[in-house]
Amino acid sequence: MMRLFEALRDSAAGWRRLLKDRNVRWLYAGQLISQIGDGVTKVALLWFVYTTTESALKMTLIGVLQTVPPLLFGPFAGVVLDRMSKRTAMILIDLVRTGLLVLVPVLYAFGRLTLTWLYILVFVIALFSMAFGPALNATLPRLVKKDQLIGINALMQSAMTAGQLLGPALSGLLIAAIGAQNVLYVNAGAFLVSALCKFPLRMSGAEASGRRQSAWLQALKDLREGLCFIFVKQRLLLLLMIVASVFSFGATGFVYLLPMIGNQILHVSSVGLGWLWSSLSIGILAATVWLLAIKEQQICRRMWMIAAASAVGGGAVLVLLLNWSLPLAAALIAVIGGSSGLITPLVSASLQERTPKDLLARVFSVFNTGSMAFAMLGMTALGWASDSFGASVSLITIGAAQLAAAAFTMMLLPLCYRLAKESASRSSQAGLRRASSA
Repeated sequence: MMRLFEALRDSAAGWRRLLKDRNVRWLYAGQLISQIGDGVTKVALLWFVYTTTESALKMTLIGVLQTVPPLLFGPFAGVVLDRMSKRTAMILIDLVRTGLLVLVPVLYAFGRLTLTWLYILVFVIALFSMAFGPALNATLPRLVKKDQLIGINALMQSAMTAGQLLGPALSGLLIAAIGAQNVLYVNAGAFLVSALCKFPLRMSGAEASGRRQSAWLQALKDLREGLCFIFVKQRLLLLLMIVASVFSFGATGFVYLLPMIGNQILHVSSVGLGWLWSSLSIGILAATVWLLAIKEQQICRRMWMIAAASAVGGGAVLVLLLNWSLPLAAALIAVIGGSSGLITPLVSASLQERTPKDLLARVFSVFNTGSMAFAMLGMTALGWASDSFGASVSLITIGAAQLAAAAFTMMLLPLCYRLAKESASRSSQAGLRRASSA
């Protein structure tokens, strides 16, 4: 009990240290508002399409259209972002999303909103949204010290978790009050406020690389530079990306199949399903709080933590097959949420520490593209397995994928220690060369 109290005290101290910085406060406020708005819209948009078309397939196409742009254009988004101010990029993305979201209820009010136009708007919104994550991740190292990177990534994850907790519940109330299409005004307003919150941000150092030419050859050269950094110069980062991508195969599938798991395996009502969704978010939030309390970890130590989180999460998924009561199932799902909540901040902090600031957007764009590809593969494969063999087979596959991610991470640890030693040796030699030249 004393250790728990100390962990909570250290976590609260970590939050206070980060939020003392006005830049962090403004950025966090904007993210919190936009994530809640995003949670509101996710439910409202799917509900609007389903009630309008009465087709599950047409509803799921919304998710597909939101995934395609990062897969096709993600790496090139990083090239563009590394040529401009990240603060400006985030403001522009938020303002564009504001305008596009407003178009949906406006077109509906004038009787001009067809399903085709809705799909086009969803695709274009996703096209701009895909660049926001890399821009945000490239911004964080300019706001805090190196030893605070895990903390600030955990803090930003807490904003996403708040959106998952509050957004769907608020969306249901708003749909009943003003209609699903008009709920999109709420998210548009949230993105507008998010953009305004970024105007006071003041970054340290130069934000753009200074290369203003947008020729295709130069863009391809920039993209090749980013890929070379990941696949040749920093293979430790490549290991982390592979581990995170393998983990996302099962983790994303679990999230999207949770309604089916609740219905077919746990036999809960819609109210019970709401509790399960909340439990998942509570687990992520608990992991976020714990990350704010821990001290800085060496990269291979982080891989140990990722392996442990994957193993615990995979085990909890398999234990769900025992058909527990709702409280126990909710506790297991909170454990699953906690395991997934550890992965992203640890990987993001590691990428930010080892990547030059003028390459950050490209590196995160490549990382997001890989994770998205595995996530889409997981959703497709697990959805097919559910239809063909039942929910239990899908749950076993998800648990096995998480355990495989843990085993794969453990197998990579010797290579991690060797690469870390080589990287430290190169850094030492570079320091000696700089000292001798001076």
